[in-house]
Amino acid sequence: MQQAADQSRATGNAPAMQNAAFVNPHTLGNKLGRLAWAIVWTTLFRTSPWFMNGWRRFLLRAFGAKLGKCEFKPSVRIWAPWLLRVGDGVYFDRDVFLYNAFGMSFENNIVVSFSAVLCTASHDHKDPRFALIGKPITVQSDVWIAAEAFVTPGVTIGRGSVVGARAFVRSDVQPWTIVSGNPAVVVAQRTLRDGRAQDAGRA
Repeated sequence: MQQAADQSRATGNAPAMQNAAFVNPHTLGNKLGRLAWAIVWTTLFRTSPWFMNGWRRFLLRAFGAKLGKCEFKPSVRIWAPWLLRVGDGVYFDRDVFLYNAFGMSFENNIVVSFSAVLCTASHDHKDPRFALIGKPITVQSDVWIAAEAFVTPGVTIGRGSVVGARAFVRSDVQPWTIVSGNPAVVVAQRTLRDGRAQDAGRA
């Protein structure tokens, strides 16, 4: 072992960490719930026709999701429905992934475009076992998250904002701003045709 460590130092490589296997922190109940949901998603949710939004909402509610009048395309993936809160007028396009291990909430009048990923969990890179860490994501009303955007743990997407396509969002998005890029930065203020609606949103 010492010889291997010496050789690693000689070649400029750090020695491999010992006992660094990832440990799944989730309870047995959580794992069983996700197994049951995976079966239902595969057999009943994913295979449902595009127009059966009520059926998909019913399945999600049966697993504990708190939903208003919202729409999920059949290919939308939800890690744990019981940790999902969605208001009215919210639309999730095809292949959106809601990795809501630490909770996720959406207010009203929101569009999440195709292949966007919202991820509440990460791994502690300072821990040799890469312990799971995370924080909830909150999306306020009147937001558009464009195609293939990635939102990281703990982020709040402020009311009236727009997240550009393929943006990497690692900090809160201020209300009524448009952000883009990697990392996402403000590129413009969002201006509505109806100025009164914008003023009301800022109040």
